[in-house]
Amino acid sequence: MTTTCEYKPGLDGITAAYSGISSVNGKEGLLEYRGIPIEELAEKSHFLETAYLLIWGYLPQADDLEAFEAEVREHRRIKYRIRDMMKCFPESGHPMDALQTSAAALGLFYSRRVLDDPSYIRAAVVRLLAKIPTMVAAFQLLRHGNDSIQPRDDLSYAANFLYMLTEKEPDELSARVFDVCLMLHAEHGMNASTFSARVTASTLTDPYAVIASAVGTLAGPLHGGANEEVLAMLERIGSVENVRPFVEECIAKKSKIMGFGHRVYKVKDPRAKILQKLAEQVFEKFGADRYYEIALEMEKVVAEKLGQKGIHPNVDFYSGLVYRKLGIPQDLFTPIFAIARTAGWLAHWREQLGENRIYRPTQIYVGKRNQPYLPLEERSL
Repeated sequence: MTTTCEYKPGLDGITAAYSGISSVNGKEGLLEYRGIPIEELAEKSHFLETAYLLIWGYLPQADDLEAFEAEVREHRRIKYRIRDMMKCFPESGHPMDALQTSAAALGLFYSRRVLDDPSYIRAAVVRLLAKIPTMVAAFQLLRHGNDSIQPRDDLSYAANFLYMLTEKEPDELSARVFDVCLMLHAEHGMNASTFSARVTASTLTDPYAVIASAVGTLAGPLHGGANEEVLAMLERIGSVENVRPFVEECIAKKSKIMGFGHRVYKVKDPRAKILQKLAEQVFEKFGADRYYEIALEMEKVVAEKLGQKGIHPNVDFYSGLVYRKLGIPQDLFTPIFAIARTAGWLAHWREQLGENRIYRPTQIYVGKRNQPYLPLEERSL
């Protein structure tokens, strides 16, 4: 008896898990973390509180949050051997590759794997949330021949990262805007990197390998790398006058327009709306970015040409403009995405452990059958 399997490229629309972590409504443009709208969290919460909500499943009491933040501050520093390893990385290497390697290396230093021990799970959560930003900032300085900057315990999670990049304490607006950016990128359902994390977690390997696998998946230009590509695209366009011809050429060639369209959202990404407001705040304080005018014209033209097909700005479209105004190098945009999404990946890691079954999808074989083995001397191309 032959079983017929339906093939869906990219597993499009295939349900892979039950989850209570986040909800995405693509038709209405709604995103909720544990039932709380992202707009409300962006206005009232901060990243570590949001991370706690995602990972543990509820908003913490004041004492719990204070203890959690203290643990994260305590573990921000990285082992000197991790730093020495980074010094050996090629200067031309992409920061995402450096982050993936460094995240995996953490597992060598914390190799005790007791996945049924709540204290082990909490320690892993704290270490990864604390050390991932430090490793990103350290590689940025080390690849330019400078020593890394030690974290400051008196600064918030977001402010400390910006400080470690420049050794300058950021102003209040910059720190708050960056913190909101982290919240917006913290979680988004069963995307490619989260699926990668859950598949890896289902083997019951250590959480450092789980995060490293997710980082590797996020690095691709069709996932987290898109925010870098958006700025490169805006730079190529160069002026508002060139927007319409550029969009029309992309449509004619059926080329992807970076920062537009989403597998889930058929309206404007709610995160893009918040990021656009953040961009306006930083431009008002630090001066306008000429590429923002190009971006606005692009949104207008794409809406005119492709809006009826449900193609609108996604989270990547405005994030790069915000990051650049905060003085962050372009090839750190995706590692920053990883810093934020670590919270979501860890939430899915814990959820996967709850009712684990190793992922084992099937395939439809389309190759040859009943082929003879040919001796070496009889083979030809």
